[in-house]
Amino acid sequence: MSIKTVAVVGAGIGRSHIIEGYVTNPDRFRVIALCDLDEAKLSTVADEFGITRRTTKFDDLLAMDDLDIIDICTPPMVHYPMIVAALRAGKHVICEKPLVGSLKQIDEIIAVEQQSAGKLMPIFQYRFGNGIQQAKAIIDAGLAGKPFVGTVETLWRREADYYAVPWRGKWKTELGGVLMGHAIHPHDMFVYLMGPLKSLFGRVATRVNDIEVEDCISASVELESGALGSFTASLGSADEISRIRLAFDNVTIESDHAPYNPGAAAWKILPRNEGTKSAIADLLKDWQDVPPRFASQMSRFHDALLSGGPLPVTSADSRRALEMVTAFYYSSRTRQEVVFPIGVDHPNYRSWLPEGFA
Repeated sequence: MSIKTVAVVGAGIGRSHIIEGYVTNPDRFRVIALCDLDEAKLSTVADEFGITRRTTKFDDLLAMDDLDIIDICTPPMVHYPMIVAALRAGKHVICEKPLVGSLKQIDEIIAVEQQSAGKLMPIFQYRFGNGIQQAKAIIDAGLAGKPFVGTVETLWRREADYYAVPWRGKWKTELGGVLMGHAIHPHDMFVYLMGPLKSLFGRVATRVNDIEVEDCISASVELESGALGSFTASLGSADEISRIRLAFDNVTIESDHAPYNPGAAAWKILPRNEGTKSAIADLLKDWQDVPPRFASQMSRFHDALLSGGPLPVTSADSRRALEMVTAFYYSSRTRQEVVFPIGVDHPNYRSWLPEGFA
């Protein structure tokens, strides 16, 4: 099996990528370089994993001829120029959420990717694990039947210490609040399982912390299938859960409640009749383990690069996620429903940031 070489940019969440995504796939990846502006953190993480190439300059990575993949784990405001530069250098790119800061930027990146030898995979690690993948298999096999309704609850806790990091909680640097850094994952899981949205009416508010961006949201959504859904998120919960519950004609499915890994453990599968129960048991009887989070997302990315098949997460997936974000902010400000898709003529196509920041 061909081993792909990797450079990780950002030693914060980047360390989790190394531990979960690359150390667990030693036959697929080798991390050969680490980049971070904080030299102390750079040395600590590089020493931990025996990474010999260390730099504080992103451009150094672009010049490495033996480097296959650049994994971007930096604060959101610098994702766009890094992605564009890496793709234009012919590198494959992995990038943390939010991918970029507007639909205009994601469309520009999609255009650059189409002209590049490299492929871009946004990070949506919550899609992976036995729980969510079994639910996906049941739905894709047609066993769930007609979708009726679904709910998403992202109830987490963030306090002043979290926002002590200078770039957090600010429009110019974090690009958004609970919608961008937290609920974007469960909302992506919902669409991954239930299908694309047709419209959204949403509200956002800042009620928990003294920050610029929102930390509470709620929305009513309609899917292209005709099903209905609701999204609720807050960073003011006493405990922390992520919960997705989906009602179909033949089955009701509820996620595990683990806040940062809801895809891993077995989900609650409630068939409405014995025929569906038997068909689901038959479908899953020879189930092969799907490791959660980065372990599976990275391994499937490697397999796609070798086979030329579809990526496990695509730039189009990221566009759908950012469409939801754009719709949320616009709907909350205007008190209007937003219909998808959002095109170049939409008032917030170029930026969802408030006036004075766009």
